[in-house]
Amino acid sequence: MTEMRYELAIERIENIKGENTVSEKYRDYFRTLADFALLVDKLKEKIENGEYYKFSIEELECWNTHLYDDVLGEHYKTSYANPAFATEKFGIEYGRLLSFLYTELRGVIPYAFEKKIEYLDILFELFIEVYNQFEEENEPEYEHVRQTIYWYASDYCDVFLADRIKEQIDPEDNFAADLIMNSDFNDVRYLYYYGEYVSENEKRTAMHLNELPLETIQKMADVYTEGYRIGFVNTGKNLSKKATVNIRYTLGFERVIRIAIENFRKMGLKPTIYRAGVSVLTKRQHLKIGYYGGIANKQYEYDHKDDQALILDRQFMERKLEVMRTTYEQYKDLARRHAGPACMETFGEEPFTPVSKSEAVKLNDKQKEISLEYDSKSSQIVNSYIPGDERSFTIVAYPVPEIGDQYEEIFDEIIKINTLDAKVYEKVQQTIIDALDQGTSVHILGNNGNHTDLRVQLYKLKDPKKETIFENCVADVNIPVGEVFTSPVLEGTNGVLHVSQVYLNELLYKDLEVTFSNGMVADYSCKNFEHELENKEYFLDNVLYRHPTLPLGEFAIGTNTTAYVAAKKYNIADKMPILIAEKMGPHFAVGDTCYSWAEDIKVYNPNGKEIVARDNSVSIQRKEDVSAAYFHCHTDITIPYEELKSITVECADGKEIEIIRDGIFVLPGTEILNEPLKNSNK
Repeated sequence: MTEMRYELAIERIENIKGENTVSEKYRDYFRTLADFALLVDKLKEKIENGEYYKFSIEELECWNTHLYDDVLGEHYKTSYANPAFATEKFGIEYGRLLSFLYTELRGVIPYAFEKKIEYLDILFELFIEVYNQFEEENEPEYEHVRQTIYWYASDYCDVFLADRIKEQIDPEDNFAADLIMNSDFNDVRYLYYYGEYVSENEKRTAMHLNELPLETIQKMADVYTEGYRIGFVNTGKNLSKKATVNIRYTLGFERVIRIAIENFRKMGLKPTIYRAGVSVLTKRQHLKIGYYGGIANKQYEYDHKDDQALILDRQFMERKLEVMRTTYEQYKDLARRHAGPACMETFGEEPFTPVSKSEAVKLNDKQKEISLEYDSKSSQIVNSYIPGDERSFTIVAYPVPEIGDQYEEIFDEIIKINTLDAKVYEKVQQTIIDALDQGTSVHILGNNGNHTDLRVQLYKLKDPKKETIFENCVADVNIPVGEVFTSPVLEGTNGVLHVSQVYLNELLYKDLEVTFSNGMVADYSCKNFEHELENKEYFLDNVLYRHPTLPLGEFAIGTNTTAYVAAKKYNIADKMPILIAEKMGPHFAVGDTCYSWAEDIKVYNPNGKEIVARDNSVSIQRKEDVSAAYFHCHTDITIPYEELKSITVECADGKEIEIIRDGIFVLPGTEILNEPLKNSNK
């Protein structure tokens, strides 16, 4: 039945190319979409008959470019996927709507590779239905067309969203895992079999990994999987109860991932590896959650991050939540045995500063409230089936070739950083924690143009012999090693956090300043855009995630001076991922604490002391109203050592203990952390 519907849809789309039944204003748009649909149909045929897999790498590159050509480089300026171009052609309402439709239809590329004919059929029929409305009237009523798109999203939520949930917890029929386990990595044509955009980064990464000795690949995989295992051990969670692990990575790292899969299997875990969302029904803004290839155009992704504004209302929110509940209930046994994500991230791409386009769709105030409510309720559903106090995660990151001419050397340096001796850091970091445990607050001051002046209030210990405020982080869930962190007391945490330049969630912030009042964000600004309102909207959307305020969920002191020196040596500080950057100075996370959804689990440092600062006055509200306790975000902001004047522990008796002065560790027992800094200056 699906095949028959699909054939009828393709036949109708073929006719569209030669018809003149819509007004001339919209004719090129629909013909362009028809051409794209027929291109994907041709691709589908070549995949099904096996011809695609016989193509040379040059032919595969040609196909890949052809599929993504309209959003690449200068072509995007005149693409209907670009809301600025579409609104120039069709006006603000129809421009936004038709640009959305164009973008949603682009999601059929990976569906063709996965042989999801039902998905292709659904989207092609949506295209035809909208086209028919423009045939019937010179310009149909905007709301009629929008309703068509609305009911597409509502009706097929139980297909796209339900399948997405199943992919996260069910290891069977795993498209990506099959490719990873069965491909010949010496033949990098396999990269083109995913249906993702393939850039030079993915190709050169795969080729570089092919050149590394097996023992190096094994070491990379072991660090990744062992960090995951230790995360369960250190938090007292029972990994033996779990059956699946979600692997997230970027194309090109398959040689490492294959060994990681084998490592996980020895732990009793099968992989679930799902693609980053490509539909308004499965993606979260512009963020890539899952596996993915190259990003063809980051501005394109950013332009469409709020496309759900065209369909989001309370009825649609309830529809999505009901699909979530029903699906998780159907697969509750699989969900309960899911262990959480293991993420291998990449960094090194050219820094991206988005253009904020007035033509792009944006959520209104009511929709922002609904979106926040959905985030809260959906997180509660997930937590009821995959309890936070029973799952864990790990994250590690490696550079891509775009990082520069010294890519291979930098890659080797990052392997070194990711495999530093945790025992050395454990001892030094305990010295820092012993000093911090004496304090009531910590005072952080900036230097060299940084005007940070922030006082962080600390948890009061009841039994210092058995309790501690800070966690001694030694390369388990967050690789590499190198930080001590706590959940600050919000009341009494006041002041200004400033950093000259920082990347948060792959977006650049210039001259970022955040003011805290009793631990809550009270004001914020940056200098990315000409108008202050744009700067505030930028931070509100991408750091506060539209919450009017967020608490200071974490205060940490990074100790990985080896990473810091490497960043300076290769001039890549601006390209370091937050995973490494947060270890290169003090950092402050706005949002949930590091113990989110697992505050009641007792956690201990290697010295046996219980880490008792796991809650704050916001998260503790979970005991009465869980929706008031969590914000479902956690964004780290790091001050580099060279912008630090001092970090000082303030004690109840007036004594002060300096940890860092003028970017150097001065606390006795921490001198070894300065060795990389001294060596770099020789």
